Amino acid sequence: MAATLTVYGMDDTPRGKLLSAAARLFRVQGYDRTTVRDIAAAVGIQSGSIFHHFASKEDILFAVTMEVIRFNTERMRLATEGVADPEQRLRGLIRAELQSIVGDTQEAMIVLVRDWRCLADDKQKEALAVRAVYEGYWMQALNDLQVEGRLDADPMVMRRLINGMTSWTSNWFDADGSLDMDGLTEVILQRAVTANGGTSA
Repeated sequence: MAATLTVYGMDDTPRGKLLSAAARLFRVQGYDRTTVRDIAAAVGIQSGSIFHHFASKEDILFAVTMEVIRFNTERMRLATEGVADPEQRLRGLIRAELQSIVGDTQEAMIVLVRDWRCLADDKQKEALAVRAVYEGYWMQALNDLQVEGRLDADPMVMRRLINGMTSWTSNWFDADGSLDMDGLTEVILQRAVTANGGTSA
């Protein structure tokens, strides 16, 4: 099973254990079917003890959502930091997004994609504002490729196509199969850029 929220600083603290257990239960059972009692039982505490950390089940979902967005936004920043060539930046972004979807934050990413609309409108807006920073790294690389004449497609459309390719990998990718994440990165990059005039060198 993929690692959960523990990978980004939520290891052995009571709060971290709660978020890790919640992410796992939300993924397996779904947000609606998971109770506070279920989460408490998973970490071996009384259900009332959860309210020392979170006011409601929705607040737990919100914390899972925000933690995984922030962590993977930082991953995007590191993937592009100091990289001038936009195609190389795009390669780094694809590889980083694959890592988030089928690697160390897989469970929380599934919860984010499937359940974030269970949040109240104000929490959705806050999550989307943070997500916009994440998407900004993608749009910068794709816009730069277009300016250089290495991308014919609309950058927003291409971003949606890439996201479709990376997101679907959670349904079929096997880390022990013949194609590793680096190889898959190259396959996606070639379809995103080479067909539009890039070099993928």
